[in-house]
Amino acid sequence: MKAIRGSQVDYPINSISEHVYADLKREILAGDLQPGTRLIVTEIAGKFQISQAPVREALERLKQEGLITGIPNKGSVVSTITAKEIKDIFVLREIIEGFAVRQSMPLMTEGDYSHLNTIICEMDKATKQNELLAILELDMDFHGFFYKRCDNHAVLELWNNMRTKVMRFMAISNRHYTTNVLAEWHQLLMDALRSGDADAAEAAFIEHMHAYKLIDLD
Repeated sequence: MKAIRGSQVDYPINSISEHVYADLKREILAGDLQPGTRLIVTEIAGKFQISQAPVREALERLKQEGLITGIPNKGSVVSTITAKEIKDIFVLREIIEGFAVRQSMPLMTEGDYSHLNTIICEMDKATKQNELLAILELDMDFHGFFYKRCDNHAVLELWNNMRTKVMRFMAISNRHYTTNVLAEWHQLLMDALRSGDADAAEAAFIEHMHAYKLIDLD
Protein backbone atom coordinates (compact mmCIF):
# COMPACT_ATOMS: atom_id res chain seq x y z
CA MET A 1 0.00 0.00 0.00
CA LYS A 2 1.27 3.49 -0.81
CA ALA A 3 2.60 5.34 2.21
CA ILE A 4 0.32 8.03 3.61
CA ARG A 5 2.20 11.18 4.54
CA GLY A 6 0.04 12.54 7.32
CA SER A 7 1.77 15.92 7.42
CA GLN A 8 1.40 16.45 3.66
CA VAL A 9 -2.21 15.47 2.93
CA ASP A 10 -5.56 16.61 4.17
CA TYR A 11 -6.97 13.13 4.96
CA PRO A 12 -8.96 13.09 8.20
CA ILE A 13 -7.48 10.92 10.95
CA ASN A 14 -10.16 8.24 10.57
CA SER A 15 -9.33 7.92 6.84
CA ILE A 16 -5.63 7.42 7.57
CA SER A 17 -6.53 5.02 10.37
CA GLU A 18 -8.68 3.01 7.95
CA HIS A 19 -5.70 2.53 5.64
CA VAL A 20 -3.47 1.40 8.50
CA TYR A 21 -6.17 -0.89 9.87
CA ALA A 22 -6.77 -2.54 6.47
CA ASP A 23 -3.06 -2.97 5.80
CA LEU A 24 -2.33 -4.56 9.20
CA LYS A 25 -5.42 -6.77 8.99
CA ARG A 26 -4.35 -7.98 5.56
CA GLU A 27 -0.84 -8.77 6.83
CA ILE A 28 -2.21 -10.70 9.82
CA LEU A 29 -4.62 -12.74 7.71
CA ALA A 30 -1.97 -13.37 5.05
CA GLY A 31 0.41 -14.68 7.71
CA ASP A 32 2.99 -11.95 7.14
CA LEU A 33 2.48 -10.95 10.77
CA GLN A 34 2.66 -14.18 12.74
CA PRO A 35 0.97 -14.84 16.12
CA GLY A 36 3.03 -13.27 18.89
CA THR A 37 4.46 -10.54 16.67
CA ARG A 38 4.71 -7.21 18.51
CA LEU A 39 3.00 -4.24 16.90
CA ILE A 40 4.88 -1.15 18.02
CA VAL A 41 3.05 2.12 17.51
CA THR A 42 6.15 4.21 16.78
CA GLU A 43 7.42 1.71 14.20
CA ILE A 44 4.07 1.52 12.41
CA ALA A 45 3.75 5.31 12.43
CA GLY A 46 7.23 5.53 10.95
CA LYS A 47 6.40 3.00 8.25
CA PHE A 48 3.41 5.02 7.09
CA GLN A 49 5.02 8.38 7.90
CA ILE A 50 2.05 9.48 9.98
CA SER A 51 1.37 10.48 13.58
CA GLN A 52 0.72 7.91 16.29
CA ALA A 53 -2.97 8.77 16.83
CA PRO A 54 -4.40 6.98 13.74
CA VAL A 55 -2.13 4.00 14.45
CA ARG A 56 -3.53 3.66 17.96
CA GLU A 57 -7.06 3.91 16.54
CA ALA A 58 -6.31 1.16 14.00
CA LEU A 59 -4.80 -1.09 16.68
CA GLU A 60 -7.84 -0.60 18.89
CA ARG A 61 -10.11 -1.80 16.05
CA LEU A 62 -7.94 -4.86 15.53
CA LYS A 63 -8.04 -5.54 19.26
CA GLN A 64 -11.83 -5.34 19.30
CA GLU A 65 -11.93 -7.89 16.48
CA GLY A 66 -9.64 -10.23 18.38
CA LEU A 67 -6.81 -10.08 15.86
CA ILE A 68 -4.40 -8.54 18.36
CA THR A 69 -4.08 -8.74 22.12
CA GLY A 70 -2.68 -6.37 24.72
CA ILE A 71 0.06 -8.01 26.83
CA PRO A 72 1.69 -6.32 29.85
CA ASN A 73 5.22 -5.06 29.13
CA LYS A 74 4.88 -6.02 25.47
CA GLY A 75 2.06 -3.85 24.23
CA SER A 76 0.02 -5.12 21.29
CA VAL A 77 0.81 -8.53 19.78
CA VAL A 78 -0.86 -10.60 17.08
CA SER A 79 -3.19 -13.00 18.85
CA THR A 80 -2.76 -16.76 18.66
CA ILE A 81 -5.22 -19.24 17.19
CA THR A 82 -5.07 -22.98 17.81
CA ALA A 83 -6.37 -26.07 16.04
CA LYS A 84 -8.57 -26.78 19.09
CA GLU A 85 -10.24 -23.37 18.80
CA ILE A 86 -10.89 -23.94 15.11
CA LYS A 87 -12.32 -27.42 15.68
CA ASP A 88 -14.64 -26.11 18.39
CA ILE A 89 -15.82 -23.23 16.21
CA PHE A 90 -16.50 -25.43 13.20
CA VAL A 91 -18.50 -27.91 15.26
CA LEU A 92 -20.62 -25.01 16.51
CA ARG A 93 -20.83 -23.48 13.04
CA GLU A 94 -22.16 -26.68 11.47
CA ILE A 95 -24.97 -26.72 14.00
CA ILE A 96 -26.02 -23.08 13.90
CA GLU A 97 -25.39 -22.38 10.21
CA GLY A 98 -27.59 -25.30 9.23
CA PHE A 99 -30.28 -23.86 11.50
CA ALA A 100 -29.79 -20.36 10.09
CA VAL A 101 -30.12 -21.61 6.51
CA ARG A 102 -33.28 -23.60 7.29
CA GLN A 103 -34.89 -20.64 9.03
CA SER A 104 -33.89 -18.20 6.30
CA MET A 105 -35.12 -20.15 3.27
CA PRO A 106 -38.88 -19.48 3.68
CA LEU A 107 -38.13 -15.78 4.25
CA MET A 108 -35.90 -15.20 1.25
CA THR A 109 -36.99 -12.90 -1.56
CA GLU A 110 -35.72 -12.43 -5.10
CA GLY A 111 -33.90 -9.40 -3.75
CA ASP A 112 -32.06 -11.64 -1.30
CA TYR A 113 -31.03 -14.03 -4.06
CA SER A 114 -29.89 -11.09 -6.19
CA HIS A 115 -27.84 -9.78 -3.24
CA LEU A 116 -26.13 -13.15 -2.77
CA ASN A 117 -25.43 -13.45 -6.48
CA THR A 118 -23.78 -10.02 -6.38
CA ILE A 119 -21.54 -11.22 -3.54
CA ILE A 120 -20.54 -14.27 -5.59
CA CYS A 121 -19.71 -12.11 -8.61
CA GLU A 122 -17.59 -9.81 -6.45
CA MET A 123 -15.94 -12.87 -4.91
CA ASP A 124 -15.02 -14.17 -8.35
CA LYS A 125 -13.57 -10.78 -9.29
CA ALA A 126 -11.57 -10.53 -6.04
CA THR A 127 -10.25 -14.06 -6.55
CA LYS A 128 -9.03 -13.25 -10.06
CA GLN A 129 -7.30 -10.15 -8.70
CA ASN A 130 -5.89 -12.09 -5.73
CA GLU A 131 -7.34 -9.66 -3.20
CA LEU A 132 -7.12 -11.72 -0.02
CA LEU A 133 -8.94 -9.40 2.34
CA ALA A 134 -11.78 -8.80 -0.11
CA ILE A 135 -12.17 -12.55 -0.72
CA LEU A 136 -12.43 -13.24 3.00
CA GLU A 137 -14.81 -10.36 3.69
CA LEU A 138 -17.10 -11.43 0.85
CA ASP A 139 -17.04 -15.05 2.02
CA MET A 140 -18.06 -13.90 5.49
CA ASP A 141 -20.74 -11.62 4.01
CA PHE A 142 -22.26 -14.54 2.11
CA HIS A 143 -22.48 -16.85 5.11
CA GLY A 144 -23.24 -14.03 7.53
CA PHE A 145 -26.33 -13.20 5.48
CA PHE A 146 -28.11 -16.29 6.83
CA TYR A 147 -27.24 -15.55 10.44
CA LYS A 148 -28.88 -12.15 9.98
CA ARG A 149 -31.79 -13.29 7.81
CA CYS A 150 -32.90 -16.08 10.16
CA ASP A 151 -34.06 -13.40 12.60
CA ASN A 152 -32.58 -15.00 15.71
CA HIS A 153 -30.51 -12.54 17.74
CA ALA A 154 -28.77 -15.25 19.76
CA VAL A 155 -27.58 -16.97 16.59
CA LEU A 156 -26.40 -13.66 15.11
CA GLU A 157 -24.47 -12.89 18.30
CA LEU A 158 -22.71 -16.25 18.09
CA TRP A 159 -21.73 -15.50 14.48
CA ASN A 160 -20.43 -12.04 15.37
CA ASN A 161 -18.30 -13.56 18.14
CA MET A 162 -16.69 -16.19 15.92
CA ARG A 163 -16.52 -14.34 12.59
CA THR A 164 -12.93 -13.13 12.94
CA LYS A 165 -11.61 -16.55 13.95
CA VAL A 166 -13.43 -18.11 11.01
CA MET A 167 -11.78 -15.53 8.75
CA ARG A 168 -8.34 -16.36 10.14
CA PHE A 169 -8.79 -20.06 9.52
CA MET A 170 -10.13 -19.43 6.03
CA ALA A 171 -7.06 -17.30 5.31
CA ILE A 172 -4.76 -20.10 6.50
CA SER A 173 -6.72 -22.70 4.55
CA ASN A 174 -6.63 -20.60 1.38
CA ARG A 175 -2.83 -20.63 1.50
CA HIS A 176 -2.94 -24.43 1.19
CA TYR A 177 -5.91 -24.90 -1.11
CA THR A 178 -6.88 -23.19 -4.33
CA THR A 179 -9.43 -20.38 -4.14
CA ASN A 180 -10.19 -20.22 -7.85
CA VAL A 181 -13.30 -22.38 -7.35
CA LEU A 182 -14.63 -20.35 -4.43
CA ALA A 183 -17.31 -18.57 -6.45
CA GLU A 184 -18.29 -21.88 -8.07
CA TRP A 185 -18.64 -23.52 -4.65
CA HIS A 186 -20.93 -20.73 -3.48
CA GLN A 187 -22.99 -20.99 -6.66
CA LEU A 188 -23.64 -24.63 -5.75
CA LEU A 189 -24.98 -23.40 -2.41
CA MET A 190 -27.28 -21.04 -4.30
CA ASP A 191 -28.55 -23.96 -6.39
CA ALA A 192 -29.31 -25.88 -3.19
CA LEU A 193 -31.19 -22.90 -1.78
CA ARG A 194 -33.17 -22.48 -4.98
CA SER A 195 -34.22 -26.13 -4.83
CA GLY A 196 -36.45 -25.33 -1.87
CA ASP A 197 -35.31 -28.52 -0.13
CA ALA A 198 -34.17 -27.48 3.35
CA ASP A 199 -32.48 -30.84 4.03
CA ALA A 200 -30.49 -30.60 0.81
CA ALA A 201 -29.53 -26.98 1.47
CA GLU A 202 -28.34 -27.71 4.99
CA ALA A 203 -26.33 -30.70 3.75
CA ALA A 204 -24.76 -28.55 1.01
CA PHE A 205 -23.62 -25.92 3.49
CA ILE A 206 -22.13 -28.53 5.81
CA GLU A 207 -20.37 -30.23 2.92
CA HIS A 208 -19.04 -26.82 1.88
CA MET A 209 -17.51 -26.36 5.34
CA HIS A 210 -15.97 -29.84 5.18
CA ALA A 211 -14.28 -28.89 1.90
CA TYR A 212 -11.82 -26.87 3.95
CA LYS A 213 -9.58 -29.53 5.42
CA LEU A 214 -8.41 -28.76 8.94
CA ILE A 215 -4.68 -28.20 8.90
CA ASP A 216 -2.31 -28.31 11.84
CA LEU A 217 -2.10 -24.85 13.31
CA ASP A 218 -0.14 -25.74 16.43
